[in-house]
Amino acid sequence: MSVPNLGYYWGDDGFGLERAATALGAGVAADVGGDLESWRITGAEATPELIRERVATGTLFGGGTLVVVTEPHPLIRSAEGRAALTAVLPMLAPGNALVFVDPMDRFAKQLDSARAAFAEAIRTAGGATQGFAAPSASAMPGWIADRARERGMKLGVGAGAELARRVGALVRESDIDRRYQGQLAVGELEKLALLHPDGAETSAADVAALVAEAVPGSTWAFLDALGERRSKQAAELLDRLLETTPQPLLLAQMYGRVRQLLEVTDRLDAGEEARTLPRSMGLKPYPADKLAAMARHWTVPELEGALEGLFELDMLVKGSDGTSVSDQARRLAFTLWLAEHIARR
Repeated sequence: MSVPNLGYYWGDDGFGLERAATALGAGVAADVGGDLESWRITGAEATPELIRERVATGTLFGGGTLVVVTEPHPLIRSAEGRAALTAVLPMLAPGNALVFVDPMDRFAKQLDSARAAFAEAIRTAGGATQGFAAPSASAMPGWIADRARERGMKLGVGAGAELARRVGALVRESDIDRRYQGQLAVGELEKLALLHPDGAETSAADVAALVAEAVPGSTWAFLDALGERRSKQAAELLDRLLETTPQPLLLAQMYGRVRQLLEVTDRLDAGEEARTLPRSMGLKPYPADKLAAMARHWTVPELEGALEGLFELDMLVKGSDGTSVSDQARRLAFTLWLAEHIARR
């Protein structure tokens, strides 16, 4: 083969991973002069034997087969599993292609030992390997502009940034799931391209009018807004989090932040210096400094009241008092807790 017919791609950029897999298949198809039939399977479903059945036999007429194995970690996490799968690689017949797509919650700058060993086996077999990191908040507007140019689109001033904002890519907190933001942005670009088939410029106003907001909630951002008593931002983030986060889990996180703040505020009121908090509370310096800064917005009685309110909210959410309320009523109770305990008097 004059082009690689084997690949292993990993990372948290869903768009980049799929594009790489498609490109490898297209390269093999162009090399053999026929389209490839695509077959996808997850690592939890696949076995080395099943993969071998698909890739070991070439076709006499037409194109071969592109086998895409997603989430291959179950196949490669043990030395025995890697050895069995690596033994299949030399059996890949001309005209076929085999790609392993390994999506991650966060991009790994350094692969773990199992993935690193498998990547080396792929390279040894003549395959391609590459990691794909999702664009950061600052890079996403430019990334969108590049994807628009690839599609022959012209973006006006601010259009890329507006699209990035609407798909949630400008949220900077590190707990945001960025795996599918690129795919979402490209999907919206392709819809926007239909607006100006004559090639006219797509403006920021066009984006605002046609692209629905899909801004994700960030637990860290919510807890920071709570601790700093930014009630309006906390309420906005709470609405998003309640769509995706189980209410008992969110309550536990809120309780943990308020309890920490109460302890820090009490210690500082008693005369302890902020610089000693990491040692006395067993915290790392950065979170200790953040908690000390947040404590300036509170008094001990206010935090005690907030904890009591959380206890009542917990009983309501879990139905501990024997009553059952609707989801709408529980969401309203969260909002009322914010209004009563977080908003400044």
